[in-house]
Amino acid sequence: MAVTDNDIIQAMREDAERGCRLLMANYKEPLYWHIRRLVVNHDDAQDATQEAFIRIFRSFNQHSEENSLRAWLFRIATNEALRLLGRQKKATMLSLEDSTAELLSLKADEYYDDGDALAARLQQAILHLPAKQQLAFNLRYYDELSYDEIATVTGATAANVKANYHHAKEKIIKYMNEND
Repeated sequence: MAVTDNDIIQAMREDAERGCRLLMANYKEPLYWHIRRLVVNHDDAQDATQEAFIRIFRSFNQHSEENSLRAWLFRIATNEALRLLGRQKKATMLSLEDSTAELLSLKADEYYDDGDALAARLQQAILHLPAKQQLAFNLRYYDELSYDEIATVTGATAANVKANYHHAKEKIIKYMNEND
């Protein structure tokens, strides 16, 4: 029997330990990969995922049943990934003269599997997108969230999310065709 978000919410309210186990079983991997696509580095993604779950567990009583649990979880994970990227940006402060290739290589790590050339090109195309388009694309394409859920995650309107997603798709297609 598949566990639903309502099952998780009910379990968290009745037995926090059981609820945490259900939440982790259903969302640990999706949230890790969502964060990983944003921060790219495996160790950073693990750290941000752990911090996201700490925030989720501490603030679970603030989740409103009017909002989708999945969207709420992805919003916390997204915020944690962006927090991490902000801290890294302040710590690194790269020169504007650094080439794009050098900047992108800083994000890579030994866990990235570039054996699949098409997947590697797609990852590079996504990394070239502006942050809002990157986030909209990742949440829609990889995590299969609805436009309304993405709007909840990003704090934007569904129409804005849809526009960002479609612009991202166009830019990715163009990048992929130009870098064949």
